[in-house]
Amino acid sequence: MRILVCGGAGYIGSHACVVLAGRGHDLLVADNFANSSPRVLDRLRRIIGAPVAFRQADLRVRAEVDALFEGAGFDAVVHFAALKAVGDSCRRPLAYFDNNISGTIQLLQAMEAAGVKRLVFSSSATVYGDPERVPVREDAALRTTNPYGRTKLVMEQLIGDLCQSDPAFRAANLRYFNPVGAHPSGLIGEDPGGVPDNLMPYISQVAVGRRARLQVFGGDWPTIDGTGVRDYLHVMDLARAHADALDYLVGEDRSLTVNLGTGRGVSVLELARAFAGASGCDVPYEIVARRDGDVAEVYADPSLAQRLLGWRAELGVDAMCRDAWRWQSMNPDGYRGDAAEVGEAAASQRDAREALAVG
Repeated sequence: MRILVCGGAGYIGSHACVVLAGRGHDLLVADNFANSSPRVLDRLRRIIGAPVAFRQADLRVRAEVDALFEGAGFDAVVHFAALKAVGDSCRRPLAYFDNNISGTIQLLQAMEAAGVKRLVFSSSATVYGDPERVPVREDAALRTTNPYGRTKLVMEQLIGDLCQSDPAFRAANLRYFNPVGAHPSGLIGEDPGGVPDNLMPYISQVAVGRRARLQVFGGDWPTIDGTGVRDYLHVMDLARAHADALDYLVGEDRSLTVNLGTGRGVSVLELARAFAGASGCDVPYEIVARRDGDVAEVYADPSLAQRLLGWRAELGVDAMCRDAWRWQSMNPDGYRGDAAEVGEAAASQRDAREALAVG
């Protein structure tokens, strides 16, 4: 299929591009680099073995979104383009409402105008807020506890309303739990700007020496060791689910909403110990105050995804930590680098534009 991948230069989007290209799909990546790097494009070329067609676009700008669809003949859209940090959303809620919700409205309007009827959406387990029970099933109450989660819930609702109004429109809402890890090549991985809001990149930066110690937000949660418990999912397992969801939309011609997780909770300290074992590096930590918007324990019941998509997580915590450490140790400063690397990125963008023009 011909697929538009919005946010395809980001952490999850780039890994999904590897899987989608590996299954023979023809991709156009769109990104505004607000939370990603143009150097990802060269890394994708090296992994995939061919340039990835690319256009820079901001989903909030309707003219730029319409330009993506002009003459493109897309069969589907995969939508990753969103700001995604819980803590940051509590500090900057309006930026999250603007980027995530406004961008999704513009994208859906452009899809409707172009007659593109299939969408795979990057949603989040934050739509469940502080769940009444775990593991969390898809029919659990939706009650968000932070602005990021509220944006994801509104985005789901917008997509659901479009499915109701247009009987031909099909969407897959994929509710991620906690993606971690990296591609096994070490060429692409998670590279947050500034202080990481997510646990694994923070642990990685401590291990590689970029940060002195891990800050653990709360040591008095009602959990196994007092630290927060989450369902950590290898990003390559997660990427595979997007390709499976596209197959479902085509083969079954139905919409769906599924959880994507391992079904097992891991505490902050358990993950830190596993990472220390995988990297051979110390991960010193300190307990600090709880963070606004956090909850004690969330992990998935992923059985519906297995039943509908034939998908299940295959990679465990040790593989998550090994691959995250490979990425971080090979790229201690993330995608930031010297002038030669910048030149490589510019060449990759030029190749991508040329591939698009030929295609």
